[in-house]
Amino acid sequence: MSIPSGAPAAESRVPEAVHRRRWVILTVLMFSLLIVVLDNSILNVAVKTIAGPAPTGIGATQSELEWAINSYTLVFAGLLFTAGLLGDRIGRKKVLLAGILVFGIGSGLAALSTTPGELITWRALMGFGAAFVMPATLAVLMNVFERDEQPKAIGIWAGSVGLGIAIGPITGGLLLEHFWWGSIFLVNVPVVIVALIAMAVLVPDSRDPNPGRIDPPGVVLSIVGLVLLVYGIIRGGELADFTDLTVLAPLLGGLLVLTVFVLHQKRSSHPSIDISYFRKPAFSAAVAAIALVFFALMGVTFFSAFYLQSVRGYSALQSGLLILPLAAAQMIFAPRARLVVDRFGARAVCTVGMLLVAGGLAAFALFGTDTPVWVMCVVFFVQGTGMAHIMPPVTVAVMQALPRERAGSGSAINNTFRQVGGALGIAVLGSVLSTVYRGDIEGHLAGVPAAARDVAGESIEATLGVAAGMGPAGRPLIAAANDAFISAMHVTALGSAAVALIGALVVGLFLPGRSTHLPAEEPPPTTPAPAPGKTLTGGTGHL
Repeated sequence: MSIPSGAPAAESRVPEAVHRRRWVILTVLMFSLLIVVLDNSILNVAVKTIAGPAPTGIGATQSELEWAINSYTLVFAGLLFTAGLLGDRIGRKKVLLAGILVFGIGSGLAALSTTPGELITWRALMGFGAAFVMPATLAVLMNVFERDEQPKAIGIWAGSVGLGIAIGPITGGLLLEHFWWGSIFLVNVPVVIVALIAMAVLVPDSRDPNPGRIDPPGVVLSIVGLVLLVYGIIRGGELADFTDLTVLAPLLGGLLVLTVFVLHQKRSSHPSIDISYFRKPAFSAAVAAIALVFFALMGVTFFSAFYLQSVRGYSALQSGLLILPLAAAQMIFAPRARLVVDRFGARAVCTVGMLLVAGGLAAFALFGTDTPVWVMCVVFFVQGTGMAHIMPPVTVAVMQALPRERAGSGSAINNTFRQVGGALGIAVLGSVLSTVYRGDIEGHLAGVPAAARDVAGESIEATLGVAAGMGPAGRPLIAAANDAFISAMHVTALGSAAVALIGALVVGLFLPGRSTHLPAEEPPPTTPAPAPGKTLTGGTGHL
């Protein structure tokens, strides 16, 4: 995804003072991105603890656990459009600092939650703050690196996601072994303080000199549509019946609102997202790949926590260590993905990456109650290797397809599809898991008291809780619960692999090959760069 070697180099658009400290700035951006990624990966290993009764947890059901994840993700995704536009308009550094501050406040409040409802609310507040953090980090990156260095910088940026995945589960496991569950959120607060100081001192501001207006109707339509759609899917999983009125109403309502959203974006003079971007096959294929890979992977990440802890009996810390190979592969290969793309082309690299992800997901269909640990580690490493060769090239494809001064909007599109794909993956695949599990376990609940029968069939955690209360008589139910969950996991894993194969087909057909390059940015007019210490405003002659 680089500029052809024969093309003339564009004149530098980055002030010399900023160019000299670009790698330090990237380090600070990675640190800020880390707290956003860290939060989600920490929560994944804590779901079993939070599902437990007080004082160990807060008695959250599987549906409430999904909403604790999705409330964050949906608010995040719904506000990314506006966050990107606002950063382009008033300054990316300003919205980045504000977002980190709100994220820190939400983290502190989430740590003090006493009910699932409170946790869901404060997670939504954290998502509000995170929506202003992630697009700003990528937009700033695009404005402190020249075009020829952007693929390398984006690879490092993507690799920092792997670092977050590694640190999150391990940190979460250590905290859960020594402190109460709220410590997984409280740990964000000191990280936020350090990030705020580093950002204020080192990161330059930048903005678009000709920004569009904010689009409040578009933001509202996107949030309402996504919430209705995902709520309907989760509700369908809870009831094991997608024909119920309480499922169909939000599903159809969500689809209708999202359709209105797209029509509004096409007709608006100041849309949240410029639909014309999607007329470029490479751009559309890139964002589709982002959504599909996270749809497949996030659903598996959600149920793998229950597999490792509930079925296999590993602690939260041990579960975190088992996911380390996935993170290590991303940290190793993501910064170097540009070298493979330069040699073989984005199409071949991303297609192979998608096939690796699909293979890793399909391998879960072979896991049982006694699968060797080394096999799981190999599978996680393969998944991480695949993702490391997908995310940097497709992110470069999205960001370099847009002008530098629209970096906030480009970053918002990239991250929106990533977060929406992940949220829908958790909802859809979580519903499949719940539906298949409920169907398998119902035949084994004859000996369960009638008052607890409905609860026992909702999830493996609920079944194990009821079985524990039955004493020795509950042992057969524990074995049945493990078998039912393994069966449900196999079905869900194959569904995830099928989604990843669709992603492989999309990138194989539409991403540019080895000899195709995205057009370089138009050389700017010869306008003197701002003096060191001035605000970098973006656009012609500026950042």
